[in-house]
Amino acid sequence: MNSLYETDYHQWLTNQVALLRDRNFDQLDLENLLEDLELGIESKVDNLEHFLINLIHHLLKMDYQTTVLKDTVATERVLKGWMVTVCTCRSGINKLIRKNHSLAPRIEGALKVAYAYGKQDAIKAMNLYVNKNQKLDNNSFPDECPWSYDQLMTEDWYPLNGVEL
Repeated sequence: MNSLYETDYHQWLTNQVALLRDRNFDQLDLENLLEDLELGIESKVDNLEHFLINLIHHLLKMDYQTTVLKDTVATERVLKGWMVTVCTCRSGINKLIRKNHSLAPRIEGALKVAYAYGKQDAIKAMNLYVNKNQKLDNNSFPDECPWSYDQLMTEDWYPLNGVEL
C-alpha cells in the first residue's frame, strides 16, 4: 500500500477508512497511517501558530505606530488595514479551537513560539517604512508577549494607545 499512499493519497486514505470500518486491522498500512495522524496533529498546532504570528505581528505594529511613530496621516490609513488582518486572525484562531478542542492546552506554548516570530516579522515590516534613524531592532519590542491570550483574542481590542479611529 505504500505506493498508493505516495501516488494517490485520497484513495489510500479512503481504503484505510474502509479497512478500519470493516475491522480489517491486519491489512492497515500502520506505518503511514500513524505518521499521517501525527502529522495531522502537528499541522493543527502549526495552523494555530501561524494565526498567532500574524495576529501578534499586526498588533505589535499597531502598538508601535500609535506609541512611537504617531504619524497621524499614516496612522488612520494603516491601522484600519491592520485591523482587518487582526480580525481575520482572531476568527481563524476561534474556528480552529472550536473544531479542535484539544488544541486549547497548547495555546500558551504556541503563543510563546509565535511571539518570537511575530516580533521579528513586525520589525522587518516596520523597517520597510520608517526613516533610517527610526530603524527597529530586537529591543524595540518586549522580550515576551506584552498581552495575554485572552487580551489578544478580545474582539474589538487593539493597542491604539488613545488613538481614535
